[in-house]
Amino acid sequence: MPSEPRGRANSSAECLALDNDLVWAIRMISGALRRAAADASETLPGGPRAYLVLVALAEAGDKPPTQLELAGQVGLDRTVMTYLLDDLEGQGLLSRRPNPQDRRARHVILSDEGRSQLLRMRTDVAAAEKRLLAELNDEQRAQFRDLLTRVALTAQRGTLKD
Repeated sequence: MPSEPRGRANSSAECLALDNDLVWAIRMISGALRRAAADASETLPGGPRAYLVLVALAEAGDKPPTQLELAGQVGLDRTVMTYLLDDLEGQGLLSRRPNPQDRRARHVILSDEGRSQLLRMRTDVAAAEKRLLAELNDEQRAQFRDLLTRVALTAQRGTLKD
């Protein structure tokens, strides 16, 4: 059994094959964060998907997205997004208003209650992230987040195919 923690890449013969596999690493990180988001959002309809929607709305600032834009940002099917927004609006976490430029589209706006719920969830998720990234120093954590975000944006654009 290797003496180093699982996942720490090294050049010794003791290094497990999975320790250097990106698919395995992303799956482990994703699973841990999904569980943390699920725990933090367990009282919301849609669970972790609701968390992502509230995060996207909070980051939108003064330019609220349309339902379709929001679905694209968080990676949800537009039909699923409609049902999720219905449920979140029913709980008073957001509202939808007609787009003045296109009456077929609706802007989605985070409510004060939605902002309050998101703050609570972000605190819980941040604690889980801190535990997950405990082996990294502050500079490494910042670099890891930056690199991961850049790769995620590439994945979102769907540029993996030849």
